[in-house]
Amino acid sequence: MVVPPTNSAEIKRAIRKFDQDLRDAPEWKDWELKKNYKFALQYEGQSYPVKMILSLATGIDRNEFSGGKDAGHANSVVEDLGFKVIDLGHSRNPAWLRDELILALDLYLRHRDAPPGKTSKEVVELSKTLNELGMALGIRQDAKFRNANGVYMKMMNFRALDPQFTSEGKVGLQRGGRLDKEIWETFADNSHKCNEVAELIRSSIESGEANIPLDDDDADEDFEEAPEGKLITRLHRRRERSRKLVKKKAQVLNKFGRLKCEVCEFDFHIHYGDRGEGFIECHHTKPVTSLKPGAKTKLVDLSLLCANCHRMIHVRKPWLSIKELSDFLKLKTR
Repeated sequence: MVVPPTNSAEIKRAIRKFDQDLRDAPEWKDWELKKNYKFALQYEGQSYPVKMILSLATGIDRNEFSGGKDAGHANSVVEDLGFKVIDLGHSRNPAWLRDELILALDLYLRHRDAPPGKTSKEVVELSKTLNELGMALGIRQDAKFRNANGVYMKMMNFRALDPQFTSEGKVGLQRGGRLDKEIWETFADNSHKCNEVAELIRSSIESGEANIPLDDDDADEDFEEAPEGKLITRLHRRRERSRKLVKKKAQVLNKFGRLKCEVCEFDFHIHYGDRGEGFIECHHTKPVTSLKPGAKTKLVDLSLLCANCHRMIHVRKPWLSIKELSDFLKLKTR
C-alpha cells in the first residue's frame, strides 16, 4: 500500500504514545523477543515495533503495512525520515560478564528501596552503556543485546538475593546465575566500592580507552580476571607494560647495579647469563580502581618481579599485594 505522508515529528509523537500507553500492555511485553518481529525502530536506546509506530503516526491499522526493507515498506518509510531500523535477530544473548553485573548492581544499590522501571531514564541509560561496553569487549551480537527489559530483569535477579527484600517473604526473579551471587557477595555490603568500580568502567567507556584493541598479552590465561572485571583488568595490564618500565629498570640498575625480583630476589642475568640480562617483568602496585582513564603511570607505582611471582599475584582472586606474596613465600620456605 501507499503510505500517506508523514514526518519525523509525527513519528516521535507516535513513539511517545507507545511508551505511555502500550509498552507495558500484555500484547507488547517483550515484543522484541518474539520471532515474528524481525526489525525494530531504534530511538534513544529503546526499540519500537516499526509497523505499530507507523500505525500510531498515520492512523492506519498496522496490519495494512508490509515489513522488509524494500522501497515503500514500513522500514523504508521511517528510515527515509531519518530513523534507524535494526535487525533484531534472535540469537541467544551471551552470559553477563562481571563488568556488566557490577554496573547493574550499582544501579540496583543506588535505588534499593524502589528500583527504576524498565522504561525509566536510568535503565535506558544503563542499556546504552552496556551496549557500548559490549562493543568494546566484542560480545555484542545483535540488536536485543542488553535491552532495557533485560537490564530491568537483571536488577530483579539481584533483588532475589537481597535480604532486605526476601525477609518480607518475597522472592524476586529466581533465574540469576552463579556469577550474580558472587558479585552480590563481593559488593552488596559495600555500595561505595561498587559505585567506585562502576564509575571507573563508565569513565573508561566515555574516554574511549575501553575501545583500545585487546593485545594478546591482555588475554594471558595465567592472569585471573580482577574482581572488578575484564575491562579494569585490561587497564591494569596496559599500565604494567607502560614505557615507564624502561625508566624503572634504569632507575633500579643505577641504584643497585642489578635487576632482581622484589619478592623472591630471582636475577635473570645471574641464572641465564647474557640471555637474561635486562629481563624482568613489571607489576603495577596501585589498586585497580585507582587506574583512572588517561592517568599517567608513575615510577613509584611500578615494581619489578620475576615471571613466576608476577603470575602468582594474578593467578587467583583476590589478587595479592607484593607484601602478601612475600609473607606467603616466607611461610612456605620456613
